[in-house]
Amino acid sequence: MLEEMGLPPFVTGGSIVMIAIALFVILLVLKGVRIVPQSEKYVVERFGRLRSVLGPGINLIVPLIDVVAHKISILERQLPNAMQDAITSDNVLVKVETSVFYRITEPEKTVYRIRDVDAAIATTVAGIVRSEIGKMELDEVQSNRSALIMTIKASVEDAVDNWGIEVTRAEILDVNLDEATRAAMLQQLNAERARRATVMEAEGEKRSVELAADAELYSAEQKAKARRIQAEAEAYATAIVAEAITEHGIEAAQYQVALKQVEALTALGNGEGKQTVVVPASALEAFGNAFKFFGGKG
Repeated sequence: MLEEMGLPPFVTGGSIVMIAIALFVILLVLKGVRIVPQSEKYVVERFGRLRSVLGPGINLIVPLIDVVAHKISILERQLPNAMQDAITSDNVLVKVETSVFYRITEPEKTVYRIRDVDAAIATTVAGIVRSEIGKMELDEVQSNRSALIMTIKASVEDAVDNWGIEVTRAEILDVNLDEATRAAMLQQLNAERARRATVMEAEGEKRSVELAADAELYSAEQKAKARRIQAEAEAYATAIVAEAITEHGIEAAQYQVALKQVEALTALGNGEGKQTVVVPASALEAFGNAFKFFGGKG
């Protein structure tokens, strides 16, 4: 009979059973050993219920009873950039473009608690963005973007915690305004620039007036100082003359008069052109007496 089946004569019925058993054992081994890649986790079910989660490496399961129901990637994922409308506390309509990065950390929660992870996270982010921007004025949204991003990230993390998801990064890529609001802001910006220019010009004029006043004050002080020095010099000279008159009487007075006359004659002689100076004989006599007096004193 074995020959009719095309089997060699040495193959008996018992051999066929042993081969079948060996093949079955090999099949069980193949079914019971699971090699999980580093970037994935396997969710194992037993009779439709969660049994375990297999991590990277070689894992053993019960063949024909345990089944790998889900293979979940644990790599970081990025949601498609989303654009949503929001209204600030000062009633300005803005369009906010966001981007979210996340990774699955507990696949058993993700598999059995949420159906569409990406859609759920996108909806959650949109609601949180609208809520947070509604608490802020437009200027705060523009200037405190980093703080707004941190608040949104923390809120999203709290919301998706039950889904076994970790939000690694949340970004606000752009905040766009409608044309009417943009035109109003541009007009306000131009008005602010004009105001600053006017203020700077006024401050410059004020500074110029202050500097001119300081210069005039300095000039007046210097002139007063010069007059005071001149007055002190004249007073000193007068005191010297008075002292000389007190000590030497009329001769000192005649000497001073002679000096003044000499200075006047010198100035007259230094004039332009040729001049003839006529000196009275009495003046010459006075000069001689005065210089004789002081020469004799020396």
